[in-house]
Amino acid sequence: MEIVYNLKQIDKAVNFVLEQAKFKTLIFKAEMGTGKTTLIKQLVKALGCEDEVSSPTFSIVNEYEGLTSTIYHFDLYRIEEETELYDFGIETYLDSDAYIFVEWPELLEPLLDNYTEVSIYTNENQDRVLQLKNSN
Repeated sequence: MEIVYNLKQIDKAVNFVLEQAKFKTLIFKAEMGTGKTTLIKQLVKALGCEDEVSSPTFSIVNEYEGLTSTIYHFDLYRIEEETELYDFGIETYLDSDAYIFVEWPELLEPLLDNYTEVSIYTNENQDRVLQLKNSN
């Protein structure tokens, strides 16, 4: 599944992801600067969080309360080994019924059973192309 959007149409991408994602764990794959965090910020707001949403680059995880669920936003860019995931208790987050949004998921992906992959790239018109794939 795929859509094309620009930043003025980000609500289109948010609606697409929320309607098509089969799982509450979403992993985001894209080059730096492509808009992963921007999309996640809008997803968190669409889920009912009124807090200021920021990238968890240094904290690794930010927690937000949505209307019906907790939302965890991970940035695993600085994680170098799988053991570091266990050091901060990743399994506790994964076992919860929360929404889980993960940037830079490469080390975590092999540990996941059910998730939705969101890939974003920029096309020749500088629009974003979002591809969504549900596992299983």
